[in-house]
Amino acid sequence: MTDVLRRGRASLAFGFFAQGVAFALLVTRIPAIQDRYGVSDALLPAFLAAVPILAGVGSVTTERVVKRIPPSRVLRWSQPVVLLALFGVGAGERMVELGLALAAFGLAVGALDASMNMLGVSLQRSYGRSIMLSFHAVYSLGGIVGASLAWVGVHWDLALVVSYLPVVVVLLPAALVGSRWYVDGGSGGGGAVAEEAGEGGPVVFKMLLPLCLVMTFAYIGDSTVSNWSAKYLQDVLGSSEQMATVPYNVYMVTTLLGRAIGDFGVRRFGAVAVVRMGAVVAAAGFAVVAGAPGAWVGMLGFTLLGLGLCVLVPQTFAAAGRLFPGASDTAIARLNVFNYVGFLIGSPLVGALGDAWNYRGAMLVPMVLVLVTLVYARSFAAQPDRYGGGHERPRTADVGRGSNGL
Repeated sequence: MTDVLRRGRASLAFGFFAQGVAFALLVTRIPAIQDRYGVSDALLPAFLAAVPILAGVGSVTTERVVKRIPPSRVLRWSQPVVLLALFGVGAGERMVELGLALAAFGLAVGALDASMNMLGVSLQRSYGRSIMLSFHAVYSLGGIVGASLAWVGVHWDLALVVSYLPVVVVLLPAALVGSRWYVDGGSGGGGAVAEEAGEGGPVVFKMLLPLCLVMTFAYIGDSTVSNWSAKYLQDVLGSSEQMATVPYNVYMVTTLLGRAIGDFGVRRFGAVAVVRMGAVVAAAGFAVVAGAPGAWVGMLGFTLLGLGLCVLVPQTFAAAGRLFPGASDTAIARLNVFNYVGFLIGSPLVGALGDAWNYRGAMLVPMVLVLVTLVYARSFAAQPDRYGGGHERPRTADVGRGSNGL
């Protein structure tokens, strides 16, 4: 079964990579999408907000679907939909076609994000050690590749369909082939075990709420970087337009590096210590950005942000799996919704504060929210308090069953 788990881990990692590429290709070409379809500046926010809202719907739907079919099957068929919807965004000509493609993309991304993290948590349980950060590191790598491909498309003035088609042609069959080796951990949300874990009752939300808040705060911080770093560096810190494009790339690279080594930190020091350190480093990054006298110091702040924020989301999913071992799929699907809540809140919040006050002051708000994570750090304990005080229990590796019948 070791080979089964290894193949399952490799195939799931490729799924994270493909998702990172697809999402980066969409969000980095928004100006080109707007020009192609003639979407006005007033209408564009509605299109952009629809994607995370529908993704939340897809995540909630996945919670119900996985009670009847394994998460591996949801992932197997949602990933091609995401890739085909991306191609649809590039190939369409009318605004209604853009709306349909983005709707399909949003719904499928919600199912994809939820099912990927369900499989990641179950694989981590089977391995008996921290591996969740490695999956999200591969996602960051996919984001870097996708953003680089988008840069090539812009540099060579390629049409969207020309930029997207080769990616879809390569990734779609590879994802379908790789899906043969997905491994389900058998920790679905139904039955007596889930009932014992508190699924569906009010106690579940109360216990899950700290993790939901951490997820929201982490994505408020992430969306602040992705949406405002370029504008902040150029308008507030006086950088050149070319240099203003660098902070997000630096952020993605440091996110990749932090996640690549993060699992070793969790194994050595525990999830609580890693989450606390991540929150402190991220808050320090926001403080440096807010007080930066110039562009290079601002770049240092965004570097710290990548190193700090990168550990929070993977560890939040992993903590939900530990908190509800008999209903981890349900917990992860519900938790995943707050990914999109944070994304929806973050950018408008910073923009409104920046316009009403100033952008330096606006950067202090996500800093404070990230620091609130310290209050909830005990929720990341390897042994939840509901079982007796947050102490480590001996781990037992659950044997996963392969989605291809192994």
